[in-house]
Amino acid sequence: MSENAGIGTAKEAADHELILAFGRLQGAANRLEYILGRALEDECEISHLMFEVLLILGRAGSPGLSMRAIAQEQVLTTGGATRLVDRMVAAGLVTRVESPDDRRGKLVRLTPLGEETTVRASRIHVENITRYFAGPLPSEHRERFMEDLRILSHSARDMLPRLP
Repeated sequence: MSENAGIGTAKEAADHELILAFGRLQGAANRLEYILGRALEDECEISHLMFEVLLILGRAGSPGLSMRAIAQEQVLTTGGATRLVDRMVAAGLVTRVESPDDRRGKLVRLTPLGEETTVRASRIHVENITRYFAGPLPSEHRERFMEDLRILSHSARDMLPRLP
């Protein structure tokens, strides 16, 4: 039986189990993004997007990442990534360095302040994730839920077009 069966009216569409489930996922993600993002802004003076870039750069280590790689990871245009990195450079969180593999290219990497901010923000973020994201879930479901989220994230990532 097709998942589309039973949708003949707007009311049936609005009440469809899969549409409701996805709406709940999206609503929870949006609300949690707001709550957790505000905490990072209030306590660390960085946006959640900046925090995500700090994490990406922390994961990459030395020598850093290209603007294109940062854009691809964050599903941003290269122009959007450049503007974000410009703000992060101005804040002293990252620096641009020569690429060892491409004389024309620049890589972005953490500064000591960026490293310190990543650690401080991560500690706060973990506390808030525990409180607002993991805390409300029954403990016996958390591990499976986290694995299911990983699967969904990787599946969606793999469907996105790669930047040229």
